[in-house]
Amino acid sequence: MPGVLIVEDDKELREMLKLSLLRKNYTVFEAENGKAAITHFKPQITDLVVTDLIMPEEDGLKVVIKLKEIKPSLKIIAISGGGKVGPGSYLNLAKALGADAIYSKPFSINELISKIEQLMDTEQHN
Repeated sequence: MPGVLIVEDDKELREMLKLSLLRKNYTVFEAENGKAAITHFKPQITDLVVTDLIMPEEDGLKVVIKLKEIKPSLKIIAISGGGKVGPGSYLNLAKALGADAIYSKPFSINELISKIEQLMDTEQHN
């Protein structure tokens, strides 16, 4: 099964995403911030990353840049509530840096799971 890393400082949202992905039989890894995500990243077993953009200890933009350097084929979905400036600018920057999809919080978990399935399906056919 594909491995998905969830990088999110909001524990409740991280848990909700994890449970939704486990129900779909994904292997799920978690990191509560960008620093932990970069430090513990396992390229050989991680196929997709869902990362928040605004977090303590290394933001999601750094996660996108670093993990894409380590594994260029990695699929990345960036999510953000935006902080003080709103989610738009951060999300657009994440997209420019290589994120495959972007979602503004709050978002539909079902929509996100569908996007993950779509990206993983594309991966299987390449």
